[in-house]
Amino acid sequence: MPLMENTDTNVTSLHGDTSAAPAYRTPPHNTEVEAALLGAILTNNRAFEQVADFLRPDHFFEPVHGRIYETITKLVERGQVASPLTLKHFFDGDEALAEVGGTDYLYEMATAVISVVNAADYGKTVHDLYLKRSLIGLGEDVVNGAYENDIEISATDQIEQIEQRLYDLATTGETERGAITLKDAALEAVNMAEQAFKRDSHVVGVTTGLDMLDRKLGGLHESDLLILAARPSMGKTALATNIAFNAAKASRDEAENPEKEGGGGVVLFFSLEMSSEQLATRILSEQSEIPSDRIRRGEVKTDEFTRFVTASQEMHRIPLLIDDTPALSISAVRTRARRAKRQHGGLALVIVDYLQLLQPPTGRRNDNRVQEIGEISRGLKTLAKELEVPVLALSQLSRQVENREDKRPQLSDLRESGSIEQDADVVMFIYREEYYLEKAEPIHNAEEARDRFEDRVARWNERIADVRNTASVIIAKQRHGPVGAIDLYFDGSLTRFADLDRHHDDSDVPY
Repeated sequence: MPLMENTDTNVTSLHGDTSAAPAYRTPPHNTEVEAALLGAILTNNRAFEQVADFLRPDHFFEPVHGRIYETITKLVERGQVASPLTLKHFFDGDEALAEVGGTDYLYEMATAVISVVNAADYGKTVHDLYLKRSLIGLGEDVVNGAYENDIEISATDQIEQIEQRLYDLATTGETERGAITLKDAALEAVNMAEQAFKRDSHVVGVTTGLDMLDRKLGGLHESDLLILAARPSMGKTALATNIAFNAAKASRDEAENPEKEGGGGVVLFFSLEMSSEQLATRILSEQSEIPSDRIRRGEVKTDEFTRFVTASQEMHRIPLLIDDTPALSISAVRTRARRAKRQHGGLALVIVDYLQLLQPPTGRRNDNRVQEIGEISRGLKTLAKELEVPVLALSQLSRQVENREDKRPQLSDLRESGSIEQDADVVMFIYREEYYLEKAEPIHNAEEARDRFEDRVARWNERIADVRNTASVIIAKQRHGPVGAIDLYFDGSLTRFADLDRHHDDSDVPY
């Protein structure tokens, strides 16, 4: 019995006249190559190792070939030998195999093989033809989906779904990095340490622009998911905006002068809560040192307006992209991040403000919000690893913080999902004691003695003076380094975070 022949792709009519044939083409395939690959594996199971990382049973055009490959996979994974003899009883009653000669076909494939050295090439050919067939199917789905008049799905949603499917198809069969020797891993570690040693700041990753935070984290490292969480009014969006601008500015400086430090590429900021204009106003306020509320009201003096325009012109050169599309899904974020990386030649940092406003993948919504948040956090971690960039995601904290006497956040306060803590490489909290002290300003009680009230006010004034314009960033989890807290300067009117110098002495300043 001859092996399955490759189907002729010539167009023919019922009467044998090819010139007047209807437009029909068979999908790309090569059953002879499929049979040659299976024969090579049945002859020597070590050939399976050359294709196991990227080839799957559904990649075969001929269904019976896919079933044979699936059975081979199961036997090899069990540590058993896959040969025509061991496969024979699995296919004794297989009607599809009977059409091409029954179990004798297994022996025929094995005996027809001359060498197994081409197994990897055969596997790549099978996989490439599968991708082409999938592209044809995807194209048909695009056309059919566009013809459907579904009011629930907009054209933009369809485009993002197709982009996601195209990406999934492009990455289908990508081989894993696999195991590397300790020697190679040690060389990579030495190279990373050398880069840090050569830099004055000893920062390898993307800089935050805040020296103390960079020292604690070593910068924002590629493939890391970083969570920045806080209660409302703590300044998490302000800190994220500061980090975004500082990282983008460092990236620009690096592009203009390779000797300078920076992450390289653009910074992409997904703002699901605030508009791009509001974020730009915050950055302009911080850079021009004009309070944002005065900017909004137009209460700006002539010299301040000059500073405002100068700061605006400086921002034109900053590679910071803001996407303020509301209610984005995690798949849409992934698609847009990949697009930005492709269009701008690189991506330094992705920021999402904030995690709880993201939607789960289209078609996978459920009533369990905890599961949805877990799926979103896993999606962000996957995005970081896929694009090899740090992803900084902001998160809300639960209200139980307000019920404690000590308002400092803890990992258990992460809202709606413990998987956020599990998926994140770094978890940071913002805590401003000044905010809580202001809410606890002493109020005079008519029954309280005057001197006792004044004593309480004095102690309150002393405590609030110590923490005025300060904020603590609590690093509660870090896979690559120590945990702990650092103090930063915070100016609420300018939404600015900066390094805090508690030991500043005016006598040291030259006049």
